[in-house]
Amino acid sequence: MAARFLVAMSVVVLLIESCMAAMFSARLIHRFSDEVKAFRAARSGLSGSWPEWRTMEYYKMLVRSDWERQKVMLGSKYQFLFPSEGSKTMSFGNDYGWLHYTWIDIGTPNISFLVALDAGSDLLWIPCDCIQCAPLSASYYGSLDRDLNQYSPSGSSTSKHLSCSHQLCESSPNCDSPKQLCPYTINYYSENTSSSGLLIEDILHLTSGIDDASNSSVRAPVIIGCGMRQTGGYLDGVAPDGLMGLGLGEISVPSFLSKAGLVKNSFSLCFNDDDSGRIFFGDQGLATQQTTLFLPSDGKYETYIVGVEACCIGSSCIKQTSFRALVDSGASFTFLPDESYRNVVDEFDKQVNATRFSFEGYPWEYCYKSSSKELLKNPSVILKFALNNSFVVHNPVFVVHGYQGVVGFCLAIQPADGDIGILGQNFMTGYRMVFDRENLKLGWSRSNCQDLTDGERMPLTPSPNDRPPNPLPANEQQNTHSGHTITPAVAGRAPSNPSAASTQLILSQFCLVKSLPLMLLLLHLLPSAF
Repeated sequence: MAARFLVAMSVVVLLIESCMAAMFSARLIHRFSDEVKAFRAARSGLSGSWPEWRTMEYYKMLVRSDWERQKVMLGSKYQFLFPSEGSKTMSFGNDYGWLHYTWIDIGTPNISFLVALDAGSDLLWIPCDCIQCAPLSASYYGSLDRDLNQYSPSGSSTSKHLSCSHQLCESSPNCDSPKQLCPYTINYYSENTSSSGLLIEDILHLTSGIDDASNSSVRAPVIIGCGMRQTGGYLDGVAPDGLMGLGLGEISVPSFLSKAGLVKNSFSLCFNDDDSGRIFFGDQGLATQQTTLFLPSDGKYETYIVGVEACCIGSSCIKQTSFRALVDSGASFTFLPDESYRNVVDEFDKQVNATRFSFEGYPWEYCYKSSSKELLKNPSVILKFALNNSFVVHNPVFVVHGYQGVVGFCLAIQPADGDIGILGQNFMTGYRMVFDRENLKLGWSRSNCQDLTDGERMPLTPSPNDRPPNPLPANEQQNTHSGHTITPAVAGRAPSNPSAASTQLILSQFCLVKSLPLMLLLLHLLPSAF
């Protein structure tokens, strides 16, 4: 019996050693440690935005990261959201600066506003308790069937004034008291164009659903600019009833919707060739779409900047045409840095089969006499991005009409003032453009801009054979946001390799399988050993 006992104890020792051999240890590394900082900086150059240990920004970033992780685990409440009056957007041509607009409802009771859509700025502002605003009568513009509205905080039961102590009040250093009402002033790229007033919190009315029968109303608290005084282009027909900034700043509508857990941190804009379009919050696009990463500016993600590696005209890809560009729905046309611009227009001029001509009053340098049939023979314009992703500009020209019909066209590209270009609406027409802020990338796929609620029941997923022609909107209106913005947190993504926890579980299971024969032997010996 003693011999059997010794054998049993030997089996136990072998079991322990077998399992101990399968265990391992790993050093835990904090997400904001020097090792992770060095790794992220080497991979994507983000060291400039890294918070110092135990500073206020450090703890704010921890809270934002935890909040984003919680939303990932819980999931978003809705797949898509769009304005309560519908997802449709529209361009009214020259009357409204050729920008795209949509109707939104704000406040309680709700009031409708026709706002311009601008991915190059952050704040949603509307005319409010006006001191200096654009005319709001439909008869002044001639293309509307109803008058535009003016907002007043006193007329909405859900409005709240922001004080200078609010974390999103960027003007707080200039306030006399923390209790003072928070003012704002935004200057845009267009000369002498600005909006100023007070910041207000109120309700933005949205809709979620797949069809008219199942739509549900959503009331989302957002911060809006009570635009008391507008200047420049905003008094001359551009965005007379307000502007919705869709940028990366914390004060933008997409930021509020995603932080509230209503939708994923993404949105899409679709521009059709008939000057109509769609807007959807929460849309991350198709699995088959092409993508390119957004680029930081001075270590921070403040605007939707992408890196173009090369421009191709026809089958010729031109050297020295790489540049960075702001993707901006608030710009009707496209601007390239000077060197890239010269190389692109020179190559286009070589390949085009038309006579160079100057049309009075048009802002473009390269214009040509041509009939409508000859327009079909223009060389293509293609932008090349990283990982061999291509963006085909299906109609980069602006058609010039005369009394007898089409008389010519212009290459609708202009030189930019600095080293950053602008990809405007004319390049985006015919595409579903996805601004995926969660994964910091731009996506695009061909689309005829069908939405979730129309009769064809096509939730923005046109078939590959459905390829409409691609003309363009027009004219120049570049907006940008001003002020400091904070880099949005990137929601956690599933790792490509097993985590430490999953590896430990696998090894434990392996230990049990490996030790099964010894365990069976132990069970056989133990009864007879005692």
